[in-house]
Amino acid sequence: MALRLSRMALLGFALALVLAACQAPGGATPAPQKGRAPLAPEGTLLRKIQDRGKLICGTKYDIPTFGYLNPKTNQVEGFDVEICRAVAEYIFGDPNAVEIKEAISKNRIPFLKEGVVDIVASTMTINEERLKEIDFSVVYYVAGQSLLVPKNSPISGLEDLKGKRVGTVKGSTSEKNIRAISDQKGLNIEVVLFDTYSEAVAAMDAGRVDAVTTDDIILYGFVRQEPDKWKVVGGRFTVEPYGVGVKKGEKELLEVVNTVIRELKSSGRWKEIYKKWIPSDTVPEPPPDDWRAVSQP
Repeated sequence: MALRLSRMALLGFALALVLAACQAPGGATPAPQKGRAPLAPEGTLLRKIQDRGKLICGTKYDIPTFGYLNPKTNQVEGFDVEICRAVAEYIFGDPNAVEIKEAISKNRIPFLKEGVVDIVASTMTINEERLKEIDFSVVYYVAGQSLLVPKNSPISGLEDLKGKRVGTVKGSTSEKNIRAISDQKGLNIEVVLFDTYSEAVAAMDAGRVDAVTTDDIILYGFVRQEPDKWKVVGGRFTVEPYGVGVKKGEKELLEVVNTVIRELKSSGRWKEIYKKWIPSDTVPEPPPDDWRAVSQP
């Protein structure tokens, strides 16, 4: 009997050693995630993120309302950053388990395809052309293209742009839209391209372009910074449903991002984020999930 007990004790001790080895750093079984996302299968991007211990999110640094590198705090802030942090919180239980990388219009999709970032929340419009290259989350915001001009400018709408120089960003839907509108209306607009919207606005300040065009919410950010210098005119002449970009085929990560956005909308947190970052007297209802369901202007 004593011999049997001794053997059982030895067996239990050996089993404990095996379990300890599996649970130790570098063992076969990784530590359980602290967030709500289940441990993803090996080989998926979500599992790589979980094993790494942080999310890498691409966003802009020069959009005061959505993605802005605050010179006073040296922190990136805005609506898009809140989305990044919410995804990190769902995966890790910690909204700070995220690295923010600058992703401007021309490199957002390349960054995703090359693995420089895990997701992109960078005022990126969902459209059929981009869906051929990457996957998109459900809609988290709807903007509309408009015009930014100097406070004393006589330009009040698209018709006033005839023969004018208009600045926008390379690789953006705004570039494509303003070229199409110029052709359709015979406006003969000279489209001047920049890497960032802040560069376009600086060029307007120097008199090198007459107007800057992109999504209205981006333009309102520049107005908020310098209300005595700029104004937004022309109303919305496009509809721009924003989605979070994910590398094509990474369904586990896409499902996590969609879950987060839907919960932000249903819980009321979306409205809190809107109120915090968007200059408006009223807070609208969250947008529909399907980008095709967004009404045309």
